[in-house]
Amino acid sequence: MAALQSQSKIVRWIDHRLPIFTFMQHELHEYPTPKNLTYWWNYGSLAALMLMIMIATGIFLAMEYTPNVNLAFDSVERIMRDVNYGWLIRYIHMNGASFFFIVTYIHIFRGLYYGSYKEPRELLWILGVVILLCMMATAFMGYVLPWGQMSFWGATVITNLFSAIPLVGNEVVTWLWGGFSVDNPTLNRFYALHYLLPFVILGVVGLHIMALHTHGSNNPLGIDRKGPQDSIPFHPYYTIKDMFGVGVFLTIFAIFVFWFPNLLGDPANYIRANPLQTPPEIVPEWYFLPFYAMLRSVPDILFIKAKLAGVLAMFGSIFMLFILPWLDTSPVRSARFRPIYKWVFWLLVIDVLVLGYVGAHRPEGLYVVMGRIATLYYFFHFLILFPLLGIFERPLPLPTSISAAVTKGKP
Repeated sequence: MAALQSQSKIVRWIDHRLPIFTFMQHELHEYPTPKNLTYWWNYGSLAALMLMIMIATGIFLAMEYTPNVNLAFDSVERIMRDVNYGWLIRYIHMNGASFFFIVTYIHIFRGLYYGSYKEPRELLWILGVVILLCMMATAFMGYVLPWGQMSFWGATVITNLFSAIPLVGNEVVTWLWGGFSVDNPTLNRFYALHYLLPFVILGVVGLHIMALHTHGSNNPLGIDRKGPQDSIPFHPYYTIKDMFGVGVFLTIFAIFVFWFPNLLGDPANYIRANPLQTPPEIVPEWYFLPFYAMLRSVPDILFIKAKLAGVLAMFGSIFMLFILPWLDTSPVRSARFRPIYKWVFWLLVIDVLVLGYVGAHRPEGLYVVMGRIATLYYFFHFLILFPLLGIFERPLPLPTSISAAVTKGKP
């Protein structure tokens, strides 16, 4: 409040009627933060930055895009060739999707390693998973909009998955398509939802930040702050740290945008969509590959057909994350003090990478076996290992406080 007293009369006049500046002062400046946060905590702010970049570039692209099956492909080509800096905006948007998922996945795995999903941050974690689901839906619909070969056939394959739902599956697919095939109504629906969902994500991010600031950030030690000696203000300490991380991140991002803009995409999407010519291999974007591998790896299970079993496994892999706070029975948060869990965590990372590798190849031969083993381990990890580790693992002694651990060994 003292800082606001030194501001101009206009700021004080506005703040007296709408205390937005007081709110920003408390939440972005004075907000007490654990003094031992590492650069792994930068990825939340990087994800927020990418969301802003995606919304901004998406609005500009929407001004020039035509959501019609006869004109969509040509409108994208026009953006690339005739619109001033259209190529740059599209490359930023296209590669931004990949980088958004990169920072989000790292953010999620950091939360898994340091136990950021545990009490009292369960709702914070659940809101994060909701954001991930919205991101996946937005990215899928956005991939359809260029109306290239992979756009059309990707939409056809993925929407057809819902036909595996007993009784109502075919009706759901017809509703998604807006007809009896992937056509103009489908493209218009996906365009509208692709434009809308980022603002839904923005709203959920706001709730995510509110939940974060209610109980404060977790930290590498996984212990709660004992008092003011364990905290430092968010500004300037972590704003400077975040700015450095942003500088490094944007440098890498710019290298991809200007030198390797198509490295993370599929060349087949530069071919106009042709419903009469199926591509040799239909592969989604890289950030969907682990889930795609699960979808194709699961065989018939008793009376459940392989198609339905694969769909259940794919959606079940996300559902596991929702109930994760209640699957982990260990009272210790951070993997630093859980010697067995630390190695089990890296097994999960390897497992997800294997699933991604399998998803990029045809489901035949060794890849089928690898996919089934990796899928089985994924569910074994969360449903069996997590509860058992909490019972049998003997954690290391926890520090008495954050301050004591940070200053340990210093005069």
